[in-house]
Amino acid sequence: MTFAESVSTCFRKYTDFDGVASRSEFWWFVLFVVIVTTVVGWISSFLAGVFWLAILLPELAVGVRRLHDAGRSGWRQLLQLTGIGVIILIVFWVQPLETLNAPPLDVGRQLMQGARHGPPHEQENQ
Repeated sequence: MTFAESVSTCFRKYTDFDGVASRSEFWWFVLFVVIVTTVVGWISSFLAGVFWLAILLPELAVGVRRLHDAGRSGWRQLLQLTGIGVIILIVFWVQPLETLNAPPLDVGRQLMQGARHGPPHEQENQ
């Protein structure tokens, strides 16, 4: 996905918290937000604040869709409210899709079941 496609997709799906967003879609949009915020911030800090408020909903939506693509719940976006949570979210956001055949939330369930039961080779030996 190109830069322009990513930005237009994120604005088109600004209230869509369902589905998935690819890594390229998410990171191109983050780059767009950083560039525009920086440029607008040089012009006026008030305008930068207005832009930040205007872009908040699309940014949250694409973040939730990116977490879904990585097999995580969108509610983990609330980790941003803590200082260290941003680092954890960055780790989640850079992860590729785990399983291509499963819906995003099923991937998270599969990962949790695997964590409870251990790797497959340990299950066979028990």
